[in-house]
Amino acid sequence: MGLISFVKGVGQRLFGGAKAEDRAVDLKQNMDALGLDTKDITVEVDGDKAVLKGNVKDLATLEKAALAVGNQEGVAQVEIGEVKVESSQAASVFYEVKKGDTLWKIAEAQYGKGNGAKYELIFEANKPMLQDPDKIYPGQTLRIPPLK
Repeated sequence: MGLISFVKGVGQRLFGGAKAEDRAVDLKQNMDALGLDTKDITVEVDGDKAVLKGNVKDLATLEKAALAVGNQEGVAQVEIGEVKVESSQAASVFYEVKKGDTLWKIAEAQYGKGNGAKYELIFEANKPMLQDPDKIYPGQTLRIPPLK
């Protein structure tokens, strides 16, 4: 996965402190609060880049952790540092939401015409960061899982 880019000026405003250590703590607490089983992941902040390190059970958890960190205001990049993934699977594609997008439109664009109903796969792949399929916003980055 390496380095994932995000729109720095959009997302939830999270940071209370200006120091990198405080921002890293805020990002880690927010990520863990989502219940992603990220207790063995650490977050470091270098400017507008966050670096994830540690261990996760699977690639989906790592991808969700990256989105939980990256979709915060002030984060422009998430780097996947030294992370051990216990079980492998096919990687997702990352998609930046554009003005006028819906999950249905994104599903058709990513999976082909006539596959709009597969928006539910995208919604499920982005839980718990997404709580409503109708509440996405331009600049947000989403996981697009591969079709099985």
